[in-house]
Amino acid sequence: MEVPAAPHRAAEPLSVAITVNSPEEMRELGRRLAGLLRAGDLVMLTGELGAGKTTLTRGLGEGLGVRGAVTSPTFVIARVHPSLGDGPPLVHVDAYRLGGGLDEMEDLDLDVSLPESVIVVEWGEGKVEELTEDRLEVVIHRAQGDTTDEVRHVTATGLGARWVAARLETLAG
Repeated sequence: MEVPAAPHRAAEPLSVAITVNSPEEMRELGRRLAGLLRAGDLVMLTGELGAGKTTLTRGLGEGLGVRGAVTSPTFVIARVHPSLGDGPPLVHVDAYRLGGGLDEMEDLDLDVSLPESVIVVEWGEGKVEELTEDRLEVVIHRAQGDTTDEVRHVTATGLGARWVAARLETLAG
């Protein structure tokens, strides 16, 4: 008698919360995150203006060892930073000015770039989720109170099977 296989269960999202006290710590978080990333990874960054999304991505670019200064691609929408070594290139997208969902993003060919790149999308919520069910969602909140405070609360949530064994807890330093 054949025993039926257990039904496939979607991986539970894994989250880690980190308090970041300065822009340098945000860059360091990006460098640590780079150590977990590989070609095919999609990272969605969410946070208000000035939260530190680009600073995190700058550290990520340093950690991945890519060419070119990582700056906000707001006016060009996307920048590709080739690897200086044997790692994947970084595709840095700023979807702030894009209104529609994935349809409007199709011109960027992110689905074509994804298998061989690390793609980081600022303001991607509601716009790029359909690219892959395996993604890392990073939400950055300013600390309550004074808006000039540099303290940020970062929550990184791994969605999909890719992130089950990714050791997100190492991001907490």
